[in-house]
Amino acid sequence: MATMSPLRRRMIEDMTIRNLSPATQQSYIHAVAKFSRYFGRSPDRLGLEDVRATQVHLASKGVAWGSLNQVVCALRFFYGVTLDQATIPERIAYAREPRKLPTVLSAGEVVRFLESVSSLKARVALTTAYAAGLRVSEVAALKVRDIDSGRMVMRIEHGKAGKERYVMLSAPLLGILRSYWRLTRPSLYLFPGRTSDKPIEPTVLHAACRSAAAAAGLDKRVSVHVLRHNSECRIIPSWGPDGTEIQGFLWSSPAGGSG
Repeated sequence: MATMSPLRRRMIEDMTIRNLSPATQQSYIHAVAKFSRYFGRSPDRLGLEDVRATQVHLASKGVAWGSLNQVVCALRFFYGVTLDQATIPERIAYAREPRKLPTVLSAGEVVRFLESVSSLKARVALTTAYAAGLRVSEVAALKVRDIDSGRMVMRIEHGKAGKERYVMLSAPLLGILRSYWRLTRPSLYLFPGRTSDKPIEPTVLHAACRSAAAAAGLDKRVSVHVLRHNSECRIIPSWGPDGTEIQGFLWSSPAGGSG
């Protein structure tokens, strides 16, 4: 068995002290070893220009950005921690994640998707996220008192970075929420969880998205994030004054439950 070099041993000790997972440790050691073999020298005798040359080489071979960044993380750790060269890591650039085209749903696909949500509570919550452009945590935390029909706004108590804000409340969405409230009578949270004093878990809404997309036969990945950022103009059908169309929307799924 080959003897472990003091440098490799020190790097492993540094990673162990910082409680890095075994998989991460193995990945880092493998990356630094390949870096060393590429130049045929001990890695502590290689510098920033050698790191750059390695990155250029890997990128020219079409290595995926995720794999490139594993190498970057390993080398930043090696230089910054094991070699204690604090100025080098910040100069080792990460590969940028390629921009992906957003998932776009047509108005018809949105309707099919929402009508395929089997739970009444989840259906109205997802409709609210879509219509008002809310994050999953924001729609889950909505309280009954946050709905201001007088000013036609909804109060988001804890938005991004914990900031409070108001979002517009459309008349169609208000009609849906009013009918939902009459059917379920929530007291504190608009979409309560297992108990009325706790909000619905975001994981419940994520699961509802996956199930509804499959039930609707959509070959697109639909999430609350996709609903929020969909390029459609948040079109919601206009409902009749007697609320019958709203009732049909709320109860159109076979399950028709309120869970």
